[in-house]
Amino acid sequence: MHLSRITSLLLVVLVVLNPACKDNDPANPDTFAKGQNRFTLTVESTEREYYVHVPESYTGDTATAVVFMLHGTSGNGLDMWIRSGWKEVGEAENILTVYPSSLRYCIIDPVDGQKNTTKWNSQPVEWQFCQSETPRDDVRFLSEVIADLKDRFHVDAKRIYLVGFSNGGQMAAKCSIEMSDQLAAIVENAGSFYRDTTFVPKRKLPTTFQLGNEDYGPGNTGPAVSLSLIDTVLHNPDYKPARVASTHIKSFGLSPDYIVTGDTNTAIIATYPSLTQGSVNDYRFVFVKGLAHSYPNGTNHWMVAAPLHWNWLKQFSLP
Repeated sequence: MHLSRITSLLLVVLVVLNPACKDNDPANPDTFAKGQNRFTLTVESTEREYYVHVPESYTGDTATAVVFMLHGTSGNGLDMWIRSGWKEVGEAENILTVYPSSLRYCIIDPVDGQKNTTKWNSQPVEWQFCQSETPRDDVRFLSEVIADLKDRFHVDAKRIYLVGFSNGGQMAAKCSIEMSDQLAAIVENAGSFYRDTTFVPKRKLPTTFQLGNEDYGPGNTGPAVSLSLIDTVLHNPDYKPARVASTHIKSFGLSPDYIVTGDTNTAIIATYPSLTQGSVNDYRFVFVKGLAHSYPNGTNHWMVAAPLHWNWLKQFSLP
């Protein structure tokens, strides 16, 4: 056999066996690999990226649920694909998990001052964009990712969920207002609405806000707050959870009276029920012991958040 033909055959074998990330083929939007994929979109004249993990058991024969995982400040989609724990949930549950990347901006941070870093254009309160910046519309970007996913995969449009960490949690909170007609439920982690105000959501959807009891001081550090003080944490506006709860209560039509479950040795959950009879748009505050500013994955903390969050999210679907 001619040497060039042998080389070509070897290359084909290597491509088939190589499970590495596969970029999208603009000429064939149905092209994807099992495992990690990187896709790009041009939104507002800017190239944006997002990663998708396709589980081995995905066939496209049935409509499949989708979970977005949004990174925090200085992160990117690939970082969340690697360490959030969601690709493992995707494999176990046969769901598509999606990891978009934000853009890099000049910002003014109250702790670090001016710096260049990745940020979602969320609801900035504690930090601000530099005057020279023109922040992009990330709600539009995420909406276009959903449309692109529907072109590429057999997506269950009623079971699209979104999880965010830190600045990604702030973006998740923004999406709970502006994308609630596209999302079934949302989890905000270590980031949410930090101003006490009222928003008008497109749809009142179920939300969870998770925070570690060591995530309070400047720069998202300690000192730790005892889980037994949950009532104080939820009523004193000096604590972020009180302001977050107030905004959710007013924006989503919730009762101010919550029900506490859980264990002060691990995690406490305060659930605020909807005032609308028969509605499932409850709000939960999950207060986690020993957790600083991180998305817990079993390595950086005893909790493995992704499967716990999926067990809660998967109860819900769009009407």
